[in-house]
Amino acid sequence: MGEFLRFGAAHGWVPAATTALLSEPKVLHCAPPGYDGGESGQLRQVRAAAFRFKITEPGYEDLSPEQIRRMLALAPRARERFLIGLLACTGLRIGEALGLHRSDLHLLASSRAAGCGIEGPHVHVRRRVDNPNRALAKSRFSRTVPVTAGLVALYTDYQYERDRVPQAASSPMVFVNLFRPPLGRPMSYPSTKEAFDRLARTVGHACRPHMLRHAAATRWLRDGVDRDVVQRLLGHASPLSMEHYRHVDAAEARAAVEHVNWLRERS
Repeated sequence: MGEFLRFGAAHGWVPAATTALLSEPKVLHCAPPGYDGGESGQLRQVRAAAFRFKITEPGYEDLSPEQIRRMLALAPRARERFLIGLLACTGLRIGEALGLHRSDLHLLASSRAAGCGIEGPHVHVRRRVDNPNRALAKSRFSRTVPVTAGLVALYTDYQYERDRVPQAASSPMVFVNLFRPPLGRPMSYPSTKEAFDRLARTVGHACRPHMLRHAAATRWLRDGVDRDVVQRLLGHASPLSMEHYRHVDAAEARAAVEHVNWLRERS
């Protein structure tokens, strides 16, 4: 684009003052090998581009409801099914999920007996810096996220599976090793990635933890949930972070045009 504008300036189509804004002086502190900077370093000052634009924006892979249901159906263990359901239902980051303590899960209709006045089943997301698996919530602010009865059922299945491993009884963490040593230790990021990689080979498509978070956010926004509510659920400090999660697909574009069909009134 810069060279095109300079070409236009050479032919008088673009003001010279405009092209002067395209570059600015810059000193080469780390010159490439063999570069001659001059006896007094005068050649180390060059003209560098003043503006740099991103040509492409990295894409965000999404998971459809059918793909998520297939993941739940083909996940081999109750622990993985609960983890998938948790991420898809709440939009938690994987670090937030792996950092959950059992005391963070308030899955009864009322948690007043536990000293919590929030009604309905929910999850507390808290930032802790001393988790043994180094799982860390990105947001510095604690939040609560409501959960559904279906997720509570998945947790019940996982709890039954977990109770069969005596080494897991003393761990305060929600997600622990149940099938390989050291048994009862909190699940780590690498072991979680391995589980998702195995599942991806089984279901025949990519399935990473953040894709479930993205799917949850996209579904909420497409269903008309207020952006402030979605921002709170996801734990974003800035509303600008929400821009990654809203994509208009072809079906939505067509529905919008059909909804405002001025020509239909003429027929």
